[in-house]
Amino acid sequence: MKLCIVSSCGGHLSELRALSAAYDRYPHFYVLDDRITLPKDMEGRTFFVTHAERTWRLLVNLWEAWVILRRERPDLMLSTGAGVAVPFGLIGKLLRIPFVFIEISTRVRRPSLSGRVMYRLATRFFYQWPDLGRSFPNATFGGLIL
Repeated sequence: MKLCIVSSCGGHLSELRALSAAYDRYPHFYVLDDRITLPKDMEGRTFFVTHAERTWRLLVNLWEAWVILRRERPDLMLSTGAGVAVPFGLIGKLLRIPFVFIEISTRVRRPSLSGRVMYRLATRFFYQWPDLGRSFPNATFGGLIL
């Protein structure tokens, strides 16, 4: 199984990397929406896409998602957000690639915008705080990652 790990930089990526024990044994690659200095284990397996949240650049992200997902052909996508998850979720749905989305831990009582969108797109949706169960009634409470 090949995984595509889609993330904004910072806390979103930190939470995904905290799950690495679950996905390290599988071939995987990362998609990030900002250029950062990469840890050694991410070098050579990271795609950088245009940073676009709620702007016309979302169209660029849709094209980038199409190109990356068609070339790499992952079996599953995983993300904690933020905005970059949405275009990958849309293209993934079109290509029938299952998507696991985990609402970021900083959202304690109210869902994020990307979480509200991905709740409708994701194959499996997890949240980390019990209060979010009201916003995501068909999702799974998974507890805190970090």
